[in-house]
Order: sequence, then structure tokens, then C-alpha cells
Amino acid sequence: MKQTRRTLLAGMLLSAFALAGCGQKAPETAAPSSAPQAEASSAGGDLKEYVVGTDASYAPFEFQTDTGEIVGFDIEVLSAVAAKGGFKVKFVNTPWEGMFATVDQGDRDILASAITITDERKQSMDFSDPYFEARQLIAVAKGVSDVKSFQDLKNKKVAVQTGTTGDEVVQKLLGKTNPNIKRFENMPLALKELETGGVDAAVGDNGVVVNYVKNNPQHGMTTVEDTKSFAPEYYGFVVKKGNVELLGKVNEGLKAIKADGTYDQIFNKYFGAK
Repeated sequence: MKQTRRTLLAGMLLSAFALAGCGQKAPETAAPSSAPQAEASSAGGDLKEYVVGTDASYAPFEFQTDTGEIVGFDIEVLSAVAAKGGFKVKFVNTPWEGMFATVDQGDRDILASAITITDERKQSMDFSDPYFEARQLIAVAKGVSDVKSFQDLKNKKVAVQTGTTGDEVVQKLLGKTNPNIKRFENMPLALKELETGGVDAAVGDNGVVVNYVKNNPQHGMTTVEDTKSFAPEYYGFVVKKGNVELLGKVNEGLKAIKADGTYDQIFNKYFGAK
């Protein structure tokens, strides 16, 4: 679903329970970030607050706690960006399907949802500088031993999240209308299908797949990395096409947190030292 980050290792330690992102048409809920926000300016004027759409079912990048608070890597990064960039943010849980339309229509000012930067997407929206590198990763069911690379999926049933880059790469291998591609609204449902034996494998962003497999060891799923088949992908924050002012604020804040070590602190919290 998404693109831009630092390459994750399959052995990274992830703390959140895995729920992945391409949400359903569920009620949208707002929740405050757990990271500190910027204070009002010294001149006395309140900082502008922007509404951020995020599909909070994509742990560890964005997910909800038992109390409904939206948390995760993306949430903390953008909150820190806002503090440095001189603005406030309010996160609203927004289904992946239709999310891009919300920023185009003005219902959301920013999208922070592990969104992969692609040339196609750049035609209709503007992306911040990259803030995360990722790759696609294969998860295979217990007992499946003949999948050693992406090419080995040609005659397998494969689960993906609809509309993600994982969906796109599997389409290129198997064919867009191949019935062996099983599409789901979010990655947890795709991985749940793998758990129950409905498919042989699942393909998705490595951070989310690793997180899910590590937190569900009872199902015996394993991961297969194929760096030759999967090029690095980069995540970016999204703003409406042509919103130069807001894009500038986001990029300014992003550069600042990378320079002062804040980004590394957040990264290490979720993924361990780089």
C-alpha cells in the first residue's frame, strides 16, 4: 500500500500487534497523537492545525490502541515534523480505499499512512521528501517449503492488500485477472487468510509483514526475502497537488528532525538501531 523507508531487517523487534492497512468503510475517528505537539507561537497566535488522514490498521506504522488512540511510527514522525515545522496535526482514522480522494477534496490536509511514492501517484498528489525505505516481503504458510523467491509464486495462491504496491507486483507476475490472486481490504485480513490455509503466500510491505509474523508465532508462518525481485520503495507524506506552502512546512520539519536526531530516536523505538 505504501512506499518509502529505510530497509527493514527480518529480525527487527516490533512492539505493536500487527494490523495492516487498507481499511473498510468504517466510521472515521479522530485521536490525538502521543507525541508532543508544537506550542503556540511566542507572538501569541495559535499555530494552524491540519487534519491528517491515516489508515490506522497498519502496525507498526499506524494503528489504534485499546482506547482508540492512534499511534505508530508515522504518527510520531509527523507529530515531530509538525513541532519543527510550526503547525499542529490532528489524526483521523481514514479507510485506505478512497483515502487519496479525501485530500483532493479538502477533507484531509495531509495523508500519513505508509504511502509509497510512485510516479503514477505523483501525477495527482504531492509527496514530501522520503522518510522511510521499504521492500515487499513474502510470507508463506506453515509447511510451504518450495517458495524460495518471488518467481516461485507463479503457481501459488497469493494474498495481497487491494490497491497496494504488493498487489501491483503480484499482478505483474501472475496477471491482473489471475484468480490465484486473493485481494483483501487490509493486510491483516490477507495474512489471516494465510494463517487459515486459504492461500499459500502473502505479499506486502516488509515492516508490516515482519511485525505480524513475529507477533503470531503460533501459526508457524515464515518470511522469504527476495531483494533481486523487489526494488526499494519509499514512503512520503501526501498533500494536495499544488499546496506548496504546506509541503514546504512538512519538508522543513522533516529535515529538522533528521538533523537533530529525533527521527533516529523514533526509528530505533519501533525498529531497533539502524
